Amino acid sequence: MPQEVLKLGIPAGSLSAATIELFRKAGFNISGAGRSFLPAIDDDQIQLTMLRAQEMSRYVADGVLDAGITGYDWIMENASDVVEVCELAYSKATSKPARWVLAVPEESKVKKTQDLKGGIIATELVNVTKKFFADKNIDVKVEFSWGATEVKARLVDAIVELTETGTSLVANNLRIIDTVITSTTRFIANKQSWQDKFKKEKIENITMLLKAAIDARSKVGLKMNVEKANLDKILKVLPAEKSPTISSLADPNYIAVEVIIEDKIERTLVPALKRAGASGIITYPLNKVIH
Repeated sequence: MPQEVLKLGIPAGSLSAATIELFRKAGFNISGAGRSFLPAIDDDQIQLTMLRAQEMSRYVADGVLDAGITGYDWIMENASDVVEVCELAYSKATSKPARWVLAVPEESKVKKTQDLKGGIIATELVNVTKKFFADKNIDVKVEFSWGATEVKARLVDAIVELTETGTSLVANNLRIIDTVITSTTRFIANKQSWQDKFKKEKIENITMLLKAAIDARSKVGLKMNVEKANLDKILKVLPAEKSPTISSLADPNYIAVEVIIEDKIERTLVPALKRAGASGIITYPLNKVIH
C-alpha cells in the first residue's frame, strides 16, 4: 500500500448496487462487495469500507473515514459536522430526490399535520422528525422504528417513512399528509481530511468523475456524415445550444458532424437529421461527460 491513502466509505444496503455501477462508469472497478464490508477497488490510493448510509456521516465526522457517500437526511439526523463536497443525483430507483413523508392509513381521520397533536409517530428518522414537529409547535411522541414501518401505521397514529416513488405507501393503503424532509445523496468529507492536500485533491478528482458519470446517464453521443451543401440545414435541426464538432472526410464534398445530446430527444432528432440530408448516423452511450 502506498503511504498516502484515502479512507472512503460507500453505502451498503439498497444503494450499494447503484453506487458500484456509478463508480464503474466513473472508471473505478469495485469487487468483492457482496462478500465483504472491505471490498477491493482498482486504485491503490483508496481504501474502501461499506457502511450503512445511516452511520456514514458519524464515521466521517469522527475521522474514522476521510470521506463517504450518504444521504442528506442522515447528515441531519446525526447532526454531523462534515464538509458537503457535492450533491450526487442518483439513487436506487430514480434520479429524483427521496422524501421522508408523514403518512397515515387511508381510513384515518387525520387530514393535516396539526391533527396529530398528542399522537405517536413511528420512524427511523427520529431526530429530524422531532425537530419537524417542534418547529410547528405540535406536541407528539416520536418512537424509533426498527424497520417495516409501513406495517406500524395502524398501530400508532402516523409514520414518517422514506419514499422515492410512493409505490410501497400506496400498496399499504397509506396516505401522505406532509413532507418532513427532502433528501439527495451527498459526497461528504471529514473537516481535517479536507485540509490535507493529497486527500482533498483525491476527493475532488473522484467527485469530478462521479458527477461526469451521472451527467452522462441522460446523454448520448451522435455522429453523422453530412454533404457540405446540407450543413446549414443540419445545424438548424440540431439543438441551438449545442456546438458540434466538424471534421473533414476523405471525400472533400462531405464532413463528419458529432455532438452530445439529451437522450430524450434522440428519437425525434435522428429522423429529422435523416430528412435534412444526414447519412451514416450513429448514436452511442457515454460513460462520462466533463464540462
